[in-house]
Amino acid sequence: MESSTHFYFNWAKERIDEMDAVVTSLEGKAAQLTGDSRAAGDKIIADLRAKRDEFLDNMKKHTDASEAAWSQAKVRLETEWNGFQADVKKYVEGFGQQAKQQQAIFEEVATAQMKAWRQAADKLLAASTDLATDQKARAEAAVQQMKASATTAEANLQKLTKAGSESWAALNAALGESRAAFDRANQTAWESLKRAS
Repeated sequence: MESSTHFYFNWAKERIDEMDAVVTSLEGKAAQLTGDSRAAGDKIIADLRAKRDEFLDNMKKHTDASEAAWSQAKVRLETEWNGFQADVKKYVEGFGQQAKQQQAIFEEVATAQMKAWRQAADKLLAASTDLATDQKARAEAAVQQMKASATTAEANLQKLTKAGSESWAALNAALGESRAAFDRANQTAWESLKRAS
């Protein structure tokens, strides 16, 4: 995979990690629902699982694609991602309180986000190993900046985890801010590596 496509792959991988975290969290708490709520909750979880699988399949189709192909695919993947997010919101609003699920989802997704940050930084560092000394130093600086951004994002998410009483809208907004920071840091780092190459 050429360095210019790493941004897109990391972008998609981060979202898959979040989708996996949400589905796993919801599946773990679905047993707490009863009767009609359980049936409706199971339906939404099945829909989420299907959307995650479709996103993953589309992501895999582009693993070795060019930057232009990834750019086009990202538009479609963003639409799929937004649909997934809308269904998560529907679940949380309908059943999240009953299953006390909001905080658990938040914690699982925050953990997935931090894992994505670390993996992206590791990939960037590995991709910089063949660079000349001065270029490698620039790439390593980009990795350090990415790690610093990750530390800031993690601290913000930890505050909300400890608070434990925020609304889903507030928790989701914090996840969105962290996700946007990841996207910016990821893109900046890979562009830095691309220039150094």
